[in-house]
Amino acid sequence: MSKPRIPTALALLVTGALLFSGCSSTDNNISLSKTHQDTDETQQNQTTPSDQTPTPDAGNDTQDDSGSKTGTQEPSSQPASSAHELDKAAVTEPTSVTVLVNKQYALPDGYKPSDLIDDPNLPFIFSGYDEKRLIRKVAAQALEKLFAAAQEDGIYLAGVSAFRSYELQTSLFNSYVQTQGEAEARRYSAVPGHSEHQTGLAIDVSGSTGACAAENCFGDTPEATWLADHAAEYGFIIRYPQGKEAITGYAYEPWHLRYVGVDVAQDMKKQGLTFEEYVAQQVPELK
Repeated sequence: MSKPRIPTALALLVTGALLFSGCSSTDNNISLSKTHQDTDETQQNQTTPSDQTPTPDAGNDTQDDSGSKTGTQEPSSQPASSAHELDKAAVTEPTSVTVLVNKQYALPDGYKPSDLIDDPNLPFIFSGYDEKRLIRKVAAQALEKLFAAAQEDGIYLAGVSAFRSYELQTSLFNSYVQTQGEAEARRYSAVPGHSEHQTGLAIDVSGSTGACAAENCFGDTPEATWLADHAAEYGFIIRYPQGKEAITGYAYEPWHLRYVGVDVAQDMKKQGLTFEEYVAQQVPELK
């Protein structure tokens, strides 16, 4: 395994934690629009594609053209539950557990899930309250089962970073740009508004000791091997697999889990597909 990709990544995450600590819908009438282009009221309630992801203003981390960065949205009461039920709404509605968020598809301005919880049954590598402990309830319940099953196999897992607000992602991304340059930062950090962490369905994990947290060396650990073998059984995927950077847009991250539901996760694993490839298969109009 190669040396850790970003030696400062964990330090930056910890710095972010200190700064912020204290811290499917079934509507089929969704239309897609270009990010940051004349977004009307209907389009603000869905993910939007963009031909080129914007670069945030490092000097104005919380700028909000719409004035709605702090808004929340109710979770979908009927998320996609079958590997063969994905439709356009299931991957564009931000509250859907199968929403596609990547370099092309952004979350609506001000999006924040309404069902975020700080689950006391989920261990993290840091103590005390922090925004990054928050996670959507449906994902938290599945993660509890995943952690418990891992422990039965002698694998002890802990969270590193779950939900990140638009503002926190802006701070982290700008820090990476300043230390690594924008081109390198974009390989492993999302432009604000394009981060899966903002959905509340993604979480970075490590062993309970925090060793190799958010570093490539995590891929060589028993914890990473267990996750690769069993995460799908609990509805999670390894979102950015090795050798798929040209498809996902991001470098290999064996620690980044994304909840999509058991059926979808297991079908993806069976076919050996990334989420982008799976969505293209299920919803070809989004290719």
